[in-house]
This record gives sequence, structure tokens and C-alpha cells, in this order.
Amino acid sequence: MPVSRGEPPPPSLPQIPARSAWLGFLPVSALEDNLSNMNLEAEEAQEVDEEDSEPDISFCKLPLTFSCPRHLVPVQGVEMVMQTWRMRERMKTVSVALVICQNVGVDPPDVTKTQPCARQECWVDPLSLNPQRALETIGGNLQRQYERWQPRARYRQSLDPTVEEVRRLATGLRRSARDERVLFHYNGHGVPRPTANGEIWVFNRSYTQYIPLSIYDLQSWMGSPSIYVYDCNNAGIIVDSFRNFAEQHEREYVEQIRAGGPQAGGTELPPPPSLRNCIQLAACSKDQLLPMNPDLPADLFTACLTTPIKVALRWFVMKNDLGYLAPKVKLEQLEKIPGQFGDRRTMLGELNWIFTAITDTIAWNTLPRDTFQKLFRQDLLVASLFRNFLLAERIMKSNDCTPVSQPKLPGTHQHPMWEAWDLAVDICLSQLKNILEEDKTYLPSSFFEEQLTAFEVWLSHGCEERSPPEQLPIVLQVLLSQAHRLRALDLLGKFLDLGPWAVNLALSVGIFPYVLKLLQSSARELRPLLVFIWAKILAVDSSCQQDLVRDQSHKYFLTVLQDPAMLPQVKTWAVFVLSSVVQGYKQGQDEAVAGNLISICLNEMDEADPVFKQWLAICLGTLWDKHEEARGRAMRCNAPESLETLLLDQTPEVRAAAVYALGTFINSCSERTEHANTLDQNIATRLLQKILEDGSTLVRKELVVTMQYVVNSFPNNFMALMRAIADEDDGLAAGTRSSLLSSSTSTLGRVSSEDKLSRQVLQQRRSVVGIPQSMTGSVTELNRMGDLGILTTPKRGRKSVIGLAGVGTQHHVASLASLASMACYGPGVTAKFKPFYLKVVGGLMVLERDPDKEVGTMARQVLDTIYNKMVAAERERKGSGVFRSLSQAELHSVSAPGSPAKASFMLGDSPPGHNTTLPASFRQGLAGSVGGQHSLTLPSDLASKPAQAWLGRSTVSDISEDGGQESGVKTNFLFWSAKHFSSRLMKLGEDMVDLESEEYWARQWLYDRNDKVKRRAAAERKSVEEGSGRLDDQLGVVKIPQPPSVLAYEPYTSSLAVATRDSILLVGNKPGPSPQVTTSWGNGNSRVSQITSLQFCNSHERGLLVAGSDDGCVRVWRGWDESPHLVTGWTLLPEMVPQSLAGSRVSYGLQLAWSQPDQLLVGAGDAKNIRLWDCSAEVRLCDLPIQSDSCVTCLHMDKGVLAASFGDGQIKLFDYRAPPASARIMAFREHKQLVLSLKMQEGGKIVSGCTEGVVKVWDIRRQSSLTTLETNQPAVSLDIHQSAPVFAAWTSTQQISLHSLHEGKVLNQIRYHEGLLGNRLGPVNCLKFHPSLIQLAAASTDSHVSMFGYRRY
Repeated sequence: MPVSRGEPPPPSLPQIPARSAWLGFLPVSALEDNLSNMNLEAEEAQEVDEEDSEPDISFCKLPLTFSCPRHLVPVQGVEMVMQTWRMRERMKTVSVALVICQNVGVDPPDVTKTQPCARQECWVDPLSLNPQRALETIGGNLQRQYERWQPRARYRQSLDPTVEEVRRLATGLRRSARDERVLFHYNGHGVPRPTANGEIWVFNRSYTQYIPLSIYDLQSWMGSPSIYVYDCNNAGIIVDSFRNFAEQHEREYVEQIRAGGPQAGGTELPPPPSLRNCIQLAACSKDQLLPMNPDLPADLFTACLTTPIKVALRWFVMKNDLGYLAPKVKLEQLEKIPGQFGDRRTMLGELNWIFTAITDTIAWNTLPRDTFQKLFRQDLLVASLFRNFLLAERIMKSNDCTPVSQPKLPGTHQHPMWEAWDLAVDICLSQLKNILEEDKTYLPSSFFEEQLTAFEVWLSHGCEERSPPEQLPIVLQVLLSQAHRLRALDLLGKFLDLGPWAVNLALSVGIFPYVLKLLQSSARELRPLLVFIWAKILAVDSSCQQDLVRDQSHKYFLTVLQDPAMLPQVKTWAVFVLSSVVQGYKQGQDEAVAGNLISICLNEMDEADPVFKQWLAICLGTLWDKHEEARGRAMRCNAPESLETLLLDQTPEVRAAAVYALGTFINSCSERTEHANTLDQNIATRLLQKILEDGSTLVRKELVVTMQYVVNSFPNNFMALMRAIADEDDGLAAGTRSSLLSSSTSTLGRVSSEDKLSRQVLQQRRSVVGIPQSMTGSVTELNRMGDLGILTTPKRGRKSVIGLAGVGTQHHVASLASLASMACYGPGVTAKFKPFYLKVVGGLMVLERDPDKEVGTMARQVLDTIYNKMVAAERERKGSGVFRSLSQAELHSVSAPGSPAKASFMLGDSPPGHNTTLPASFRQGLAGSVGGQHSLTLPSDLASKPAQAWLGRSTVSDISEDGGQESGVKTNFLFWSAKHFSSRLMKLGEDMVDLESEEYWARQWLYDRNDKVKRRAAAERKSVEEGSGRLDDQLGVVKIPQPPSVLAYEPYTSSLAVATRDSILLVGNKPGPSPQVTTSWGNGNSRVSQITSLQFCNSHERGLLVAGSDDGCVRVWRGWDESPHLVTGWTLLPEMVPQSLAGSRVSYGLQLAWSQPDQLLVGAGDAKNIRLWDCSAEVRLCDLPIQSDSCVTCLHMDKGVLAASFGDGQIKLFDYRAPPASARIMAFREHKQLVLSLKMQEGGKIVSGCTEGVVKVWDIRRQSSLTTLETNQPAVSLDIHQSAPVFAAWTSTQQISLHSLHEGKVLNQIRYHEGLLGNRLGPVNCLKFHPSLIQLAAASTDSHVSMFGYRRY
């Protein structure tokens, strides 16, 4: 850009740094540097008054619009990777084989024992009894030790057995166990060590020889699944041999299959032993001997596995040098510890409880999740053995032995949790002397309280990126204690609140049976916590619904829902749980109906909490979905009437939930009756009346699905209506009244609603536009004719029309409102069918034109499905040989499914004596054509293809005629709503702003930027008023692909939004110093409409761009400066007619005005009313009647007052806070021509300018103008600055003239682009001032956008 005269212009407004996150973030130092570089012109020239330097508004208190979760995140369910916490195969060890090879009194020859040596077996000294008695005692004690862990198993002892006895024992137990697990315990202390060939030793019958027993044979006898415990020297040899023999069994099995099965006998091949299902526990590795310490039992490994507390205490006392504790504890005192293992209030019971918690914690923090599930949650006996195996590893390691397991476990003998165990044991044993000698009461350990405190500390800084809390298994154990249960549930709830990953962790550790059992508790103080925990669980895994119903635990949540003492938030969690119980689960629905859930939910509808009301409606919708009995109960309770009151709720989610519930209510009717038909039709009619123009896409999507259910309920009726519509469309296109199916040249696709509007208008304006008779008048051809110059009616862009055009006689037929009422169709459609069917199809056609693409696609699929079914039905009727032409009388005879003898939806003549209905099947292949008047001729390349290959544009599957939906349009509203419960819910006390967060600093950066812009704007205004500055510095010129029509500056930056017919471009200074197009995107409006208005909202932070088009639709865009995407869109004024279809009537399109404090969007145009839209609730606030035949040309609002200008020169003021009938407070009628610009300025002033070049200043308290300024030239385009006393006009002299509002004098004129070879400005059709700064943008018809800024002289 060339250097300008005078001082250099102020730098362009700073932009927040572009990042991929929601806000651009900078370090604090960078922020300070950026702020310091924002040198203002006012700081260089003069001081600004103190009152001007203060911002006139608190930015932090301004509300943000369209910033709810439904606008910020996609409406879809949470994507979770479910962990396999629920075991697919729950096993049980049902048989236990105890094989003891002691040969008491005879030591094996290959082991030399020390003297003294460990002698105790199962805590009995075998040498103190005779050999046989000792052997029997050892066997009995071992069985009792195992029975403590699995009392219901079948135990068989084999004492000093032979090979045959072991075989009979193993095969017998496997036979009785079937597919359950069998345990084989081998004590080989009286026989030699296992051999390298994989053999263990037993005896002959006379006990004179050791007989080898191959592990290969033992595998064959035991089968799988099995668990083996080897307590002998060199036990690791057996584990290695077991793996080799298992692989050999598998190889032999494969070879046997290849050979053709078993060689002898007719039995089937047994499955090979699976190594994965066989668990092994060995006392030592393959080159180690068992410990021989005389203070320890000889079967130390077995003692650790079966009597862990006794061994652990004994080893603890021995490790501490026999009583160097204070007070001292002797080994013999350990036998006198009071209490029972099952009583957690006693010392012995609490030590056992602590030991279980610690070993579970060690395993959960060490093992992979699948291994932990298999070993510690699948089988109670296996879980106990592996918990005790961790202790065995610790004790055996201290005696130079390394226990071996299969599957192999990582080393845990040095885990930090063992120190917590030692501390707990130390504290408990310190009380033992006083308990035994002085009979004092045992004081419970503080172990669990300390672990809960540690868990709470983790929660204060916990997140998904950190390692999981190691205390989580302990928290679950604490749930068993009534003393700590409340605190444990509270901490568990806080942990689950961290996210789905936390729920998965808790489920994997085994939370489910604990919290399921707690639902039997009657303690009211636990209700909020338990309901919250279950809401978190069901938000992640809905399969738990079956467990709740099976145990009748769902009644707990029914009780909570009826408890008046519960807060609405707690009741919301409860109703979510109940909705999860009944969703898609017939048994759950039956139980809920029996529990009067419908009445309970209806009684709670008066609650004010929106989330609670939303889930009450969702719960009802899921309860009666495809459940006839629940529907009948709902009808008796007047549930539809109660739900219809929610359709007017201020929360879109509540309205969407109500529409969802009413839709499933309609869909749940399996047998159609007259009463059911009337009720459902009334519901659908009221839904269309109240919801069709709803501003939320959530609600409109649910409306499309509900209309689909309506279509499913009356398929024959809607197919007949669709056939009549197709006939009219085809007749309009071909100029005849022949049927769609009788024309060999007609297209098979359904005419869209947009094409229908265009065809209707072109049919009525054919003599004016001059369309050839061969053309159909579709939008596609309309565009093509425009390119060829056939369509000569010009499109009048905004602020470019000097005079008024005539009013067309058929102006109304091209609006969305006419489409909703089917007014754009002739009597061949509207006079034959009941209004209900017309309203449903008309509503779907309006939704097909929805500004939101997803809503439009869904509606189009429903309409195309009806059309495809209609064509397929006609083809089937013809192919079946019974096809008859559907005459007028036959059309009248088609009736609703529930009343075949009476035509309930047609108007006109009475039906004939017999009833002719459309065929019931629509899924058979297309049959051959039959000649006749209504024959359908297909191209040869389509004749052989299935119906879905060519029937229309949609590939949606057919809908069953009985009202059920095989496939069709669906939404994610239910799953997206449930996503709320998988997010953070416990946010009490977290409303305080983090003053050191990046988000806070980014917001402060924006607020500081806004303040500086306001101060700079005040300085520029003052300079212009004093004459020391002018608006004549050319900031840049940008060439765009199409002629621009609408301009809008972002209030606090220099970014300029430029709109063409159907696209939006953003002009800014990034990344270079001169303005250029940074982003551009299509607005997505229909092909016959164009953008006529742009507004910025939320501009004090990261703003949104609101685009209004002349068909009455509004679209809101986010990320327009980086990657634009649609936030929402809705039809603000459905009665608006696009300018291209308005005929001779002049329309200025849709005009918008925005109020950030009130979150109000005002829209008006060539309509009867000005509509005020509440953007926070996304509903229409009210309609203000304009009482004028002219269109609205400009809107502006400030502090409760709305100003509107009209094409006939009138200006009207409205107080939108008053009732609509009395809202108009003033009317100005001094302008004689169309008003081009209207602004409300401070002090109650209004400034307006018309096409005559006359600008007037008004006081809202006076009828006449205060000042009249004339440019003496007709103005083609004109704009007035919002705060400065300046206006700009493009007049017939082909120049931009800047005028002062004080005296009307010309401040300066702009004719040429700056530069050595500057060209003249092209014809300007739009001027736009910056809302704050002295900047002006001009859009010319030669596709150039020029920007001019303030320059100080």
C-alpha cells in the first residue's frame, strides 16, 4: 500500500493470536508485550477525558449466546473403550484332590536335611504321632484349611497313594466336575524330587518303592480347567514339564484329527488340555530346595496358601528378633489372638480384612487388567490362593526360595503396600498383651482411615493422565464397614466423577457387586451417594440394567424419586438410572409399569430444574417405547397432555425430550383403532403447530423422527397423498394432468420442496419471465436460464434500490409458510385430503428446507421413503396382474389401517361399496411392466437393477406397514443427553475463577483489547469533530469472486465480513499487513435465496457471525476467522419470500438487529410482523405488528427500544418490553422515499437517511425531526456511523461523500483508489461503517471491497 500523506496511520487493531484451541493463548510476557505495542492515536495526540477512558460496559458481565454444550460439541454419545470388567466365564472350583506323599518316619534319599529341621506339616509334628495317625491328621487339617476358602467343594484325600489311586481320584473328580475347575494339591515331602523327564513320585502298594507318575498322564486324567499346587523340592521342574506336555497333547490332538479321529472305539475325541485354563503354583524354582528353618513349618508354602494370617504374624514376630517390639510379643501368644476371621470387629477379623485389602491392592496395581480379572475375580478359591501366593512369595523369598506360578506374576515381595501391612500388624499386636492380660477392649486399626485420606489426597490432584490411585481396591473393601461406608462412598463418587475412564477402573477392580448389595440398605443418608454412583455406572455401561431388574434393586430408585426430602439433582440421577433400566429392555419396562413409574414421573413434572424435567420426559419416552401396556397406562394418566406443556419450556433440551417422548408414544401403538388414530393425529398436529418453527436443531431433529413415526402409522394414506403430489408436480412440468407413472419421459425422482416453490412461481409468472414451454421451471433450470440471460428479472441487492416496485399478486406462494400449509399446491391435492395429512407432509417439506443440513437430510429421507414406497407399490400392483388405474373414486376409498370400512382422511364423495387399499408389501423385487394407460417404461440400463438403485434420491430402507420401524432416520439425542452423566457433575465450590488459568488470561486479553479499542474510538471521534482528522486513508482494496452485497465489521477488530449471494468472506490483516481474504465459506442457503444481513454476536469475546437470508432463515457461524462451522440455524420468518421469487414486489430481504445484554435477535422484512427471538431459549419471544404494507429496510435497537424503517419512508419505534399490541410508541413520517440507513445514538437520538439523499436527526420524544441534512443528490447507498457524527453516501456523482451531522458539511470525498495509477471507484452498492472506529468499507458491483480509515492531519 502506498505511503499516505501526513502522519502514519495508527496500526491496525490487534488480533488475538490464532491457535487451534477455543481461544488463542499466549504466555503472560507475550500478552504484556502485545498490549504495550497497541499504541493509540489518542496517546500520541492528546489526553482523553477521564469519563471517556472508562469503558461504558462491563464485558465480564455480558452473557454469551450459543455457548451451551449443544452448540459447542457434536450431538453424539460418548465414545468409550469398554474394559472387560464383567467376566464372560465365571468359574468355580468344585472338586479338590489332596495328594499327600509323606511316608512319615522315612526321609527321601536324595535330600539331606539339617538338624534341627522343619518338621510341622499342616501345623502338626508328624513325629509326635504314630505314622498312620499322623498322616490322617495331616490330611484332615489340610482339608479344613482349604474348606475355609471353599467350603462347598468336594474334597478327596489320597494319602501315600499309588499311581492307580491317583488316576482313579483324578478321573473321578473330573467326571463329576464336568466343565468346572478341579484343584490338585500335591505334597511331596516324603518322596524324591521331580525328575527332569517331568515325573513326580508316589508309592507302590507295599511302600517299598517310589513309583514315578508322569505329568503327561496327570494332564490327561485331570483335564481342564484345573489348578495345580506343588509343595515339594525343585517344584519348578513340574511347571516347565507341564508346559511341554501340554504342547505335546495339542500336537497329538491335531495329528489324530488329521488321521481321521480315534483309531479304536467310537468315542469322540476329547479336547486337548488348554494351558490357558490351567493354573499352577509351585513352592520353589527348579533348582531350589524348600526351607528347613525349624521355627517354620515344613510345608511353609502350603501354610502361606491356606493359613496366611497365622504365617504372616509368626514371620513378622520372628523377623523382629523374637519380641524386640514394645511391648514384647511371644510366638506362643500369637495362638491366643482373640476373634474370628469373619468378624471384622475383632483383632483377628480385622487383620484378615486388612490383609485381603492389601493383597488385592498389590495385585491390582501390579498385574495387567485381564490377568487380574482372571486370577482375582473369576473364582473365589483361585482369588484366595493368589492373594495368599503374594504373601508366600514375600516369606519364601526371605528364606532363599522363589515360588513359581503359571501364569507368571511379576515380583511383588518389595511392594510398598507391604510396609503398610507391617505397620498395621505392629499396631494391632501392640494391644495383644493388654487384651490377654488385662482383658482390655480391642481398638480398631486406623489403617482404613489413613488409606481413605491418601485416596482423598490423590483425588485433589487426580486426572486421567496420572497413574491410577493404588488405594482404589481398599476403598472397595471399606464399603463393607458401616463405620467408614459414608466417607468411602463419597470419595468413590468423586473418583467416578472424573470421567468414564474412572468408572472403567472402578468396575475392573470389582465395584459392581459391592454397590449392588448396598442397594438393599435402608439408610437414607446413603441414598444421594448410591444414586450418584449408579448414575455414573449406567452412563458408561447400560448393561447393568439386567442386574438391577434381576435383584429388584430398581425399586430403590423408585423410592428415591418419591422421597420429598431429596434434592432435584438427586432425583435427576435417579430418573436417569430408571430410564437406563427401561431403555430397550422389555423386562425392565414391565417392572417399571408395575411400579407406577409413569404416575411418579408425571407428579414430578412441576419441578423447575430443567435437567430434571428433561430426564423425566426421556424416562417416559423410553418406558413406553414399543410397549403397548405402558402406552395404555399413559393414556389413562393423560401423559400426552402433561408432556405438551413442556413444548413451551424455555430450555431446548426439555422441549426435545418432550418431542422424543411424544414420538415414542405414537410409535408404541401396535393395534390401530379410531381412538388411537385420533389421539396420535391430535398430538402430531399440536407438535407441528408449536415446534415446526423452533429455533433449536435438537428439537427439530426429534420432530422429524416423530413425523416419521406418524408416517409409519398411516403409510397407505401418506402414499396416496404423495401420489397426488407427484401427479401435480408431473403435470406442472409436462403441461398435462397425466400421472407420474404414465409418462415415459418423466423423471422418477421426487420433486423437492425447493423445486416445488420455484415451479409454482414460474408457472404463475411465465408470461413475464418468458420461460420456454419445454422447461420444467426447476431451480436447476432457473439457474441455467439466469446464466443464458433468459431470466431477466433482476435480483435487487440490499440498499441498492431507489424506487419501489409493484406488489405481486401471488407473492405468498413461494414462502416456507405456504409450503407448511400446502398452499403452493392446487385443489387436486389440498381439496382431497384431510388437513392432518397435508400438515404432516407440508411440515416435512419445510423441514427439508431447514437451514441445518442434518435436519434437512433427515426430512428428505422420510419424504423420499414415502415416495419410493409409493412407486414400488404401483410397480408391484402392476406386476401382480391385478393393477387397476387409481381413479378418483378409488383414491377416496383408501382409509386408515384401523378403520378399513370408513374413509377417515378424504374429503368429497363417499367411497364405493368395496374398499381398495394399497398393497401391504413393499420389499419384493420389481416385476415386469404391464401395458396400459399407466404403464411405466424404464431405461434398459435400469430395468434390471433393484428398486433402491433408481427409485428417487434416497437409499433409506423401507418402513414396515405395521407401524414398526425397520430402519430410518434416528438421532443421538438420547445418548448425547446421557453423556451429561459421564461428565463432571460434582462442581460445588468450583465456580471460583482460576486467576492463573490460560482461559482467564486469554479472556482478560480480550477485555483489555476491547477497552483500548473503545478509547481509541473516542479519540478518533473527538479528532474528527475538531477537524484534526479525516476518514480518507485507504487501508486496502480486495478483489473477491462475486459482487458483494452485505458488509459487517467485527466491533473490536478490523475484520470485515463480506457476503455475496450465497457465500461469506472474511477480510483481515492476517497474515500480512494489508487486508486480504483470510477465510471464505458457503452459507448453505437455498439456490433461490441470498444473504441480506450480517450481525456479530458475542463480539466482546470470541464472536459469532449471524447471517440472515431473504427466505427468512438465519445461520450462526463459529470460528469464522479460522475454520468456520455452523453452530445453529433456524427459520426466523417463514413467511418471507426470496427476492428472486418475489416477482414485481420489492423486498429488502431479511434485516437483523442484535442486543447482546438481552440476547435478543430481531428480524423483519417483507412480512406483517417484526419478530423478536430469544437466543438463550432459542424460541420466539413475540411478534410486533408493523401495520404497514411496505417492507422493513433497517433495524436498530438500544436499551429496550427498537427502531424500524420502511420502504415508504416511515420510521417506527417499539418498546419490545411492552405487550405486542401496545409496543409501538412513535412513528416518524417525514421521509418520502425508502430509508437506507437507521441508527440510534446516545442521548435518545435517531439518525436516518433515505434514497433522496436526505438525512434526518430525531429525538425519540418528539414527532418532528431536530435536523434535516441534504446531500442534494439521490443516494444509491448510505450509512450512518453508530457513535460518531458522520455519515457516508454514494450518490449519482459516482463518489463517496463524507458528511458531518452537525452542519451537514462535506468533510471529504473519495473518488479514486490511492496510488500512482489509481482507478475510479466502481459503482458502490453497499457502505458500512465500523461500529466503533472511524473506518468505512465500500462494496462495488465490480467485485471490489475498499476499506478506508482515519488519518490525523
